Amino acid sequence: MGMAKLADSTFLNCEAQPQPFSEADAQSPIDLVHLSRQTFGDHDLERELLALFDAQAAQYTKRLRAPAARGDDWRIGLAHTIKGSARAIGAFEVGQAAEAYEQALRSADASAAEKAEILGAAIGRARGAIALLLGGAAQNGPTGKYFR
Repeated sequence: MGMAKLADSTFLNCEAQPQPFSEADAQSPIDLVHLSRQTFGDHDLERELLALFDAQAAQYTKRLRAPAARGDDWRIGLAHTIKGSARAIGAFEVGQAAEAYEQALRSADASAAEKAEILGAAIGRARGAIALLLGGAAQNGPTGKYFR
């Protein structure tokens, strides 16, 4: 089965909108200790990276929801980019889901559409956590509890 057929339904039903996330949730989709280490504790840089990832995640999802076409190997590259971006900010669930999706696409695995849905859900949870961390203003500047 060709990659175009596998990717046809990819992200068609997944908006990857920010999902509700509360401090009571067992584990944050963003590893703040990792993020702090990556930025050497610079909260301004943390805010900037989180807001950038949030904006990029929305764009990645839109691109991945585009109808599949023969020879659209760009999905593999985009999954790889998501994997790296997510891991850089400590969104390890997103990174793991992106890696699984990338591998499914590379091997023309029939589970690619399912892996895409899992990735979309993980992106939504990460975006919800970012909205909470930034006080719901990821695009408009930091106001969240974490950064006060």
